[in-house]
Amino acid sequence: MNATTSTTVTCDVSISVDGFVAGPNQSQQNPLGEGGMLLHEWHIAPQGDDQAVIDEWQRAPGAYIMGRNMFGPDRGDWDLDWHGWWGDEPPYGVPVFVLGHQPREPLAVGRTTFHFVTDGIDAALAAAAEAARGGNVAIAGGASTINQYLAAGHIDQLHLHVAPVLLGTGERLFDGVGRLALKPIEVTGSPGATHIKYAVG
Repeated sequence: MNATTSTTVTCDVSISVDGFVAGPNQSQQNPLGEGGMLLHEWHIAPQGDDQAVIDEWQRAPGAYIMGRNMFGPDRGDWDLDWHGWWGDEPPYGVPVFVLGHQPREPLAVGRTTFHFVTDGIDAALAAAAEAARGGNVAIAGGASTINQYLAAGHIDQLHLHVAPVLLGTGERLFDGVGRLALKPIEVTGSPGATHIKYAVG
């Protein structure tokens, strides 16, 4: 359980062997950056143990937290016509708390409501834990958001899905996090990815 709340905080993220969770030059046309889709081929065409990992990952937690760049490509004032990358039915189906600096009213898209938090990661975690009603809170990404929660000691389980690819540049996991104690609690794999579940701390 997380020290800040009584909620278990998890994070699932696909990552390259050299530590990137997205490629460079992310844009509205290329949301995962150049080469970023290579990290998710195991998810698109699962083999071996991949499907069991996907099934566990997609058992919806009580709430999600994500950074603004994961919700949309822009900074500054909101484009109120932008409703996220996912179309009319985002894959979440539970409350999602979006970190940022610009306020915005909650946005309902299909079964998912996005709440926009401007007062930091602790406030977002407290709101998500309350909304989760005893369920887990999942840190959805991107790299900067995950790194902030890791550095603050707020993630209980880190699930890395390591794709057999080198990106060379992009959005790097663990930048600025410092020393972490990671205890492997499960390792499975397929030709598309090695899945490592760590307890943090």
